Amino acid sequence: MFAVMKKELKSYLLSPTGYVFIGIFLLLFSVFFYISIFAYQSLNFEYLFYNGATILTFVAPVLTMGMFASEKKSGTEQLLLTSPISIVSIVLGKLLAAGIILIITEALTLMYFAILDYFGSPSLKVALSTLLGFWLLSFAYLSFGMFASSITENQIVAYFITTGAFLLMWFLPDINNNLQMFSLINMFDKFPQGIISISEIITFVSFALLFILLTVILLQRRKSVK
Repeated sequence: MFAVMKKELKSYLLSPTGYVFIGIFLLLFSVFFYISIFAYQSLNFEYLFYNGATILTFVAPVLTMGMFASEKKSGTEQLLLTSPISIVSIVLGKLLAAGIILIITEALTLMYFAILDYFGSPSLKVALSTLLGFWLLSFAYLSFGMFASSITENQIVAYFITTGAFLLMWFLPDINNNLQMFSLINMFDKFPQGIISISEIITFVSFALLFILLTVILLQRRKSVK
């Protein structure tokens, strides 16, 4: 697992993918930060992540769209699936590498907290709660994006499947209020309020585990017919 993680992490850092994700996220985050400070006179670090969650909907698929789609298209998937490394280790290794890129991105957002702390007194407790919720949301998104990448060999298709699913989950409460429990972005809303709800954590983790499992099953079946 760690060998795959190191390989994937190196791939993110030696290719434009990781830098494109971090760069686009921080650029858009900076725009919202500027608007928040100068247009709304707000010094609340946690409120920025409501916008951050929106940004994530469109940029998280950048990290996941090539996870398996690129392997399938280039023909290296067969070598990967027939290697001595287990399917579970391959899936978790790829997911953890993307998760580390997200942690790096989150760590970089702390510079905005430092700026706000210089001019005001944002709550560190609420900021940490927000970062926890944002990472859980991100990890859930990555797990689905990885699954989407495993069902196609076209990275662009994987991107749009992932983004489309995120947008659908976003608007589910507008379609029917009973579907609110399936909207991950709505469940994230509690964390910027300083509320760490066990039910939300369980939902995020369960969602991630579901799509990790589905990816493993799909690849295992594909391996069995090689």
